Amino acid sequence: MSASHVLDQLVSTVRAVAATEVMPRFMRVGSSRKDDGTLFTEADLEAQRALERELPKIVPCPVLGEEMTAAEQEALWEGHEQLWVIDPIDGTTNFVHGLPYFAISVALVRAGRPVLGVVYNPVADECFTAELGQGAYLNGQRLPLKRHVPAMSEAVAGVEVKWLGGKLPQRLAAIAPFGSQRNFGASTLDWCYIAAGRFDLYVHGGQRLWDYAAGCLVLKEAGGHMTSLYHDDYWADDVWQRSVVAALDAGLFGQWTRWVKCNL
Repeated sequence: MSASHVLDQLVSTVRAVAATEVMPRFMRVGSSRKDDGTLFTEADLEAQRALERELPKIVPCPVLGEEMTAAEQEALWEGHEQLWVIDPIDGTTNFVHGLPYFAISVALVRAGRPVLGVVYNPVADECFTAELGQGAYLNGQRLPLKRHVPAMSEAVAGVEVKWLGGKLPQRLAAIAPFGSQRNFGASTLDWCYIAAGRFDLYVHGGQRLWDYAAGCLVLKEAGGHMTSLYHDDYWADDVWQRSVVAALDAGLFGQWTRWVKCNL
């Protein structure tokens, strides 16, 4: 089966799970908290169960999902060359509160790197897709959607300060080099917004594997650039708590990376 055919099947599966397990529960479901304090709902659990059932029919390999224990996740990561990596609902807090910025994220990962990725926002009906070496798309339209490159002082930055340590949060508040800042609460979509050209810059201090597995491929295939806060090689950072500094445009990426790393 060709990679393109697999991607088509993946998109159909993700859309179906959103339609049957996620959207019928939007603003209609209660929430609980996991041991780490993050929210989860019946929709998260049922969407993960559906994906665990359906994804191995497309490519027969295990599914590593957010709604597993850390021990289960680590055993799967260490024990398999190929995995599905999923976030059944990224942005659960938004989902619970009726904010229309959340997504299902699915990546096929081989030897630690994503080769296929889908990030789907069912409220907006925006499906971001990427295949290694074949580009990135939004509902079939090639990314980025626009190539306007602002001056750094006019750039829009996606910034998640919660996981940023040291003096960087204070520096961002006091002397940020960009024009405007956004934080919408769903990392998987943030990656795709950079790839689309909706954000110009991005920084996040610590994402989990399912937060970046699909999104980083979408950005890479759109021609974007990424590093981590403490490593030049993005892939050298911690698998389970990986930071990112990113931009679509190479010139802005260089300026942004230098500023961030000088202000850590």
